[in-house]
Amino acid sequence: MASSSNDEEQNLENMFEDYFEQQIDVMYNNIANYQPPVPRRRAYIERNREEGHNRLWNDYFSEEPTYPPHYFRRRFPMKRSLFTRIVNRFSNEVPYFQHRRYAVGRFGLSPLQKCTAAIRMFSYGCAGDMVGEYLRMGETTALLCLEKFTEGIIDLYGEEYLRRPTPEDLQRLLDIREVHGFPGMIGSIDCMHWEEPTIVLEAVASQDLWIWHTFFGPPGALNDIDVLDRSPVFDDIIYGRAPTVEFTVNGHKYHRAYYLTDGIYPKWPTFIQSISIPQGPKDVLFAERQEAARKDVERAFGVLQARFAIVRNPALLWEKEKISNITRACIILHNMIVEEERDGYIRYDISEFVEGETSRSSEVDFSFSTNMPSNLGNILAIRSELRDQRKHQRLKTDLIENIFAKFGNQQS
Repeated sequence: MASSSNDEEQNLENMFEDYFEQQIDVMYNNIANYQPPVPRRRAYIERNREEGHNRLWNDYFSEEPTYPPHYFRRRFPMKRSLFTRIVNRFSNEVPYFQHRRYAVGRFGLSPLQKCTAAIRMFSYGCAGDMVGEYLRMGETTALLCLEKFTEGIIDLYGEEYLRRPTPEDLQRLLDIREVHGFPGMIGSIDCMHWEEPTIVLEAVASQDLWIWHTFFGPPGALNDIDVLDRSPVFDDIIYGRAPTVEFTVNGHKYHRAYYLTDGIYPKWPTFIQSISIPQGPKDVLFAERQEAARKDVERAFGVLQARFAIVRNPALLWEKEKISNITRACIILHNMIVEEERDGYIRYDISEFVEGETSRSSEVDFSFSTNMPSNLGNILAIRSELRDQRKHQRLKTDLIENIFAKFGNQQS
C-alpha cells in the first residue's frame, strides 16, 4: 500500500513539472515572437491656412471688401468696428489668439480666422467642421476656438457687460419708465427654457434690450417659481448691497424698486403683474400698458436667439457648465451690440429729468453706502418686506391710478 501511494505522488509531481515547463515555454515564445503594433500616423491635410486668411480678409475686412456692410452685419451679428475691436484685444491679451510662428517657421492660424470660426458657430449654431472648409481649419481646432473665445469674452468683458446696475444706470432706467407711467420700475423679469437638456435661464431686461441679470436654474423639470427660489436676484437687497431707491406713486412713497412679470410670479411688492380679466377702463388701460412694457424681456430673448442660434437649438452634446458659459458669452456680446447700436432703435425723451428743476418722482440715493453691516435680524426683516402682499396690492392700485391719470385722456 505504501509503495503504490508513493508512486501516485511521484506521478502527480512529474505531471505538474511537465505542465509548468510547458507553460513557461508558451510564455517565452509569446514574448519572443511579440511584435508591437505599428502606430498609425495621424492623417495630415494641407489646408493652406494662409489662403483662408487672405480670402477672409478680402471678403470682409479689406478697404473694398467683396461683401458690403449689411452682409457682414448679417453673418457676424455685429458691426465690423465692434468685431475688429474684439479681435484686436484678443490678439493682445489672450495667448491662444496671438499670431505665432511654428517651429518650422510657418505662421499658424490668424486671430481673425480663430475669432471668425467662433462667432460663426455662435451665429449659426453649426458644427465645427462646417466652418472649417471656408476658414481652412480642422473640426477640433474650430471647437477649441469656440471654447477659448467663450472664455476670453467672459474674462475680458464679463465684469463690464454683466455688471449689476450702477446708481447712474438705475436712475436712467427709473427715468425712462417714469415717462411710460411706471415710476420705480427697473426692468422686466422672465425665464427662457431649453427642452434638451431641461435648463432654465432667468433674466432681467430693460427697454433698450440690455440684459442686466442672468441665472441658470439647475437641470430638471423646473418652472419660473422654482428657479426664483434659487435665484440670487434679490441678494443685493437682502444683504444691504443695493442702492436705495425711493419713488412716489399716487401720493404714496415706496422704498423698493420693482419688476414687471407675468402671472406665474408671486404677489410681492417687487413684482407687478397684469390683470388677467380687467374690469373697467382703468384696469383695461393698466393691463395694456403693463403687458406692453413687460415684453422687454421677451424681446430681449427673441433678439438674443435671432443673433446667436447656438442658444436657440437643443444642446444635445454639451454639459450644463458649457451651456452656461456659452450663453453667458452670448449675453455679453448681445449687450456689447446693444451699447453700440441702441441709439439707432431707441427713442425716449428724458430731458425733463436732466434740465434744472424736475418733476422726477423716482430717485436713487447716490450717497448710499454698501459697507453697511448686516445681521440676521435685518436680513429676515428685509425678506419679510419683500414678500408683503398687502404692500403689493397697494402699489398695484396706485400704479393703476397713476397710469389712468397720465394716459386716460388719450383713449378714444
